Amino acid sequence: MSEQYDQRTAVESRPGRPELARRCRRVTEARWFAVTVLTVILLNAALLGLETYSGLVEEWHHWLRLAEHGCLAVFTAEILVRLGAHADRPRGFLKDPWNLFDLAVVLCAFLPLVRENTTVLRLLRLARVLRTARFLPQLRIVLVAVGRSLPGTLSFLLVGALLLYVYAMVGWVFFGRQDPEHYGSIGRAVLTLFLLMILDGIGDAIHAGLEISRWSLLYYASYVLLASFVLVNVLIGVVITSLEEAREMEEEQDARDTAAEPSPSPPQEPGRPEEDDRRLLLERLAAARQALDALERDLVGTPPPLAGATSTPPTTGARP
Repeated sequence: MSEQYDQRTAVESRPGRPELARRCRRVTEARWFAVTVLTVILLNAALLGLETYSGLVEEWHHWLRLAEHGCLAVFTAEILVRLGAHADRPRGFLKDPWNLFDLAVVLCAFLPLVRENTTVLRLLRLARVLRTARFLPQLRIVLVAVGRSLPGTLSFLLVGALLLYVYAMVGWVFFGRQDPEHYGSIGRAVLTLFLLMILDGIGDAIHAGLEISRWSLLYYASYVLLASFVLVNVLIGVVITSLEEAREMEEEQDARDTAAEPSPSPPQEPGRPEEDDRRLLLERLAAARQALDALERDLVGTPPPLAGATSTPPTTGARP
């Protein structure tokens, strides 16, 4: 037991990766850290917007460049602190997509090819604005939901393209000669129907169609019903489902992070550490041995009873 205690004391007295991770994690979980980084991200976005004014850039070029370098220094320090927070488990840093995104954005700013290309550097600085999602949980959930809805959105686009093509061909057959401006070719018909999908100019299209044929009302009504209501509701359903999945993923990630954190050791009773308990136990054993030795001496010093004597205790008084 004493050897284990000595080993544990030696480990605790020697700072290492767990101690560094604990200190850095305390910094990254602090509210002021998130507020500071978010403020710098918004400042970086504001500086990028100010650079679109040529007169302002010519007048304040030095100060704008200095502010940009300051933002980059803050982002670099943030990444280093986040890396230190995962010093005890480096794989945990790589498992988080946001960590990889932040690391890529910061590291690319130090590449010579990127720093020499002004356009790429501005796009890279623009990508830093997306890092606000890291500090806004609801925005992060929405972005994850958009990413997860891409397969369903692709299916929606394929169905929508097929619907547009079919109705465009039908419109070219029935309205191509009478209305060549809108249905003179498949391209014009697709463009017209795409605008009608968002109900732009639907009234004028119906009135123009009724002048050609009464059956155009059925054509436009069925198209608006399918394109503007059914397909849009399907897209909304896909996005809502992905949003629920993203929220569940966020909750599971929070639960895994909570479970991965080292549980604090149970508090010990004040004034009674492990060594005190051991010493108290030894004292009790010594006292018990002393009591047994005293009882043994008393038993040895008592004379044995005579043969045939009864166990009746002697009377205290004697007869005269």
